Amino acid sequence: MAWQYSDKTKILFMNAVNGAQESHFGEIADADGIGEHGSISCGDAMRFFFKVKKADDPVNDVITEAKYSTFGCTSAIASSEALCAIIEQGQYTPIQALKIRNEDIVKFLEGLPSQKIHCSVMGAEALEAAVADWAQKRGVDLEALGIKLESKENEESRLVCKCFNVTEAEIRRKIVELNLHTLEDVVGALKAGGACGACQHAPGGIQDLLDERWGIGAGEIAAKAAADHGTPKLSPFQLSKRIEATIEEDIRPMLIADGGDVELIDIKENLVYISLTGACATCPGASGTIHYVVEKKLREKVDDTLRVIEV
Repeated sequence: MAWQYSDKTKILFMNAVNGAQESHFGEIADADGIGEHGSISCGDAMRFFFKVKKADDPVNDVITEAKYSTFGCTSAIASSEALCAIIEQGQYTPIQALKIRNEDIVKFLEGLPSQKIHCSVMGAEALEAAVADWAQKRGVDLEALGIKLESKENEESRLVCKCFNVTEAEIRRKIVELNLHTLEDVVGALKAGGACGACQHAPGGIQDLLDERWGIGAGEIAAKAAADHGTPKLSPFQLSKRIEATIEEDIRPMLIADGGDVELIDIKENLVYISLTGACATCPGASGTIHYVVEKKLREKVDDTLRVIEV
């Protein structure tokens, strides 16, 4: 099935695409704060700008205008619109704006698909970077005010996911903030582990961090029990039919909704060879689509040992 977006998310996205007057898409030439998060090579990137009404004491500066420049999907653009609207409607100071969390963005949008939560995280991180920029320009010592930026903590932390540059500190923090319990939860919220997958079960990797916080999850226990008792294997014919059905019914509609498509090339034992077409073929986030959308769905619906390879 295709991504299920709320009406509010669709409206915000279309306003941005069509250049509506109420859209916040664009840049502020003389911005008081500029922040970036993500990268085009990862499939999503955001640049966030804000302008303030300056007070005698810079701590009391009030954000009067917010804009963004985002490379990404429907969720990324709508999340950026939501962030700007929340800030402008709240008449926040930059320091007050730091209290905005990705869950506030999701709530404003009236929900996001679990696989798209990382788009709201991107907005909150870009905002923090912009506030840090404003503080430097206005001579505000955030640490003296008892404010420790998460981005600084991330810079000092061990890198866990090298594909998406996600640190141990960020993963630990988001596991608690977003109540993430499984590898799928983490990939959906942060993208971490969604490309090559090497960091998922590596020593000190994502699963270890999840286990450290929650203990061994019920899902893993159930999977282990099923493996111990043996699960009947599908015949090659059954396997191919289930893969074909899953691609046709679950995967293809999602990709078509974003202007792309997928073609099944071959199946050899547990290896599924596919080719991305349309917008997906040239998308910088293609590796994430293969591993997180195609491979994840095939593992859920067909066999958890399947690997997807693009040809």
